[in-house]
Amino acid sequence: MYCEFADKMEEACGVFGIYAPGKDVARLTYYGLHALQHRGQESAGIAVSDGQGIKLHKEMGLVAEVFNEEIIDSLKGDSAIGHVRYSTTGSSMSVNAQPLVCSYFQGSLAVAHNGNLTNANELREKLAANGSVFQSSIDSEIIVNLIARYGQSNIEEALMKCMIDLKGTYSLVVMTEDKVIGVRDPFGNRPLCLGKLGKHYVIASESCALDVLGADFVRDIEPGEIVTIDRNGLKSRRFLALSETASCIFEYIYFARPDSDIDGINVMQARRAMGRELAQEHPVLADLVMPVPDSGIAGALGYAEHLGLVFDMGLMKNRYVGRTFIQPEQNERDLGVRLKLNPIARLVEGKKVVIVDDSIVRGTTSKKIIEMVRGKGAKEVHMLVSSPPVMNPCYYGIDTSERAQLIAAQKSIDDVRKYIGADSLHYLSLPGLYRALGRDNGFCTACLSGDYPIEIPREEELGKHILENPHQHRREVR
Repeated sequence: MYCEFADKMEEACGVFGIYAPGKDVARLTYYGLHALQHRGQESAGIAVSDGQGIKLHKEMGLVAEVFNEEIIDSLKGDSAIGHVRYSTTGSSMSVNAQPLVCSYFQGSLAVAHNGNLTNANELREKLAANGSVFQSSIDSEIIVNLIARYGQSNIEEALMKCMIDLKGTYSLVVMTEDKVIGVRDPFGNRPLCLGKLGKHYVIASESCALDVLGADFVRDIEPGEIVTIDRNGLKSRRFLALSETASCIFEYIYFARPDSDIDGINVMQARRAMGRELAQEHPVLADLVMPVPDSGIAGALGYAEHLGLVFDMGLMKNRYVGRTFIQPEQNERDLGVRLKLNPIARLVEGKKVVIVDDSIVRGTTSKKIIEMVRGKGAKEVHMLVSSPPVMNPCYYGIDTSERAQLIAAQKSIDDVRKYIGADSLHYLSLPGLYRALGRDNGFCTACLSGDYPIEIPREEELGKHILENPHQHRREVR
């Protein structure tokens, strides 16, 4: 699927779960998925259990496109889980939409997964060799097969055994006929939180999904924790506990909604602090500070506030342009940016302008934005980025380009500046990012630093080894 903002990293998925007998759980899940729509726009699904079996509806499209009143009314039950998807592992097709529902030794089972298994190929080969059948190309189906393999145990014990086998990142919401279970990987790489709606419990990727329901935020689910919700209430066990966690730092930079709190950090406040740190490191005395909406707004506010500069929305966003159904040809891709954003000539004309964005991945969108702003008469255009350069691909559930397409990995900062056409280009330093977040540990910064805290896929490790040691590799294969 073409994304008009190819300069952005894309999140994999959002998950939601609720156990609330007597409530319209499908409708509540629908609202929760609406709040998580930013995490995935390719497909949406809801599975509901009535205590006897599980009913599922899922399709390609946005939440509002997949569900209507008739469908929601048909999904009656005591508990539900939901999923919105952006594909990283597995192609974009309806068979890969989630939740996944199956029957196994203990009954019916539904699974919704956010993350990426780094040993997916290895596990798939082993399971297939032992007779497992796969209907989709997503690594989430591996988790379903593993649960079924350990199905003679109760569901919590089966999940604990799965966690021993799984490598990579995952936040899971699992539903049986009478339980909803949340699981967060031992590194806590993907977010997952717990809320309470009256006497009932809710699980979601982000706290903004709790807010839309009027649910109270209880806490973040801990790395390596399994939380079970059933008629007996809430039960928790911390199965795999690590001394060091690795929460994805890009949740705070770009992915999460600004009104979410993740692992004790408010996203909006963190992004504003990133802008202030950027202003301390790279002050530009401009006539106007303007963000690339929407993800650059908080950083631009912090930047302008710290330096006492004028902040304004010099780029107007067309909010009626969502997914691009008529995909432009390669030579028309600039049209996607112009459809989405338009500079306000009277604000930028004759001005020394600072544009603040959260990140630059390929540089194509930044280049077009600067061209448009100059075309409206800006005297100078300076690009400020409230994160360090994206230098490395992610293997943990974020869709980054190959390293060859990451502009900061291929060019010096000055060469990137020349490519995008800015008068100056400045990135926030990694220490500055840590200061904005209030701590310098517990984060995964692999895409920024190249320090991969979690084992990466074997084939990627081999490829990395070949790139770093081509002559040694030639000797080895001989």
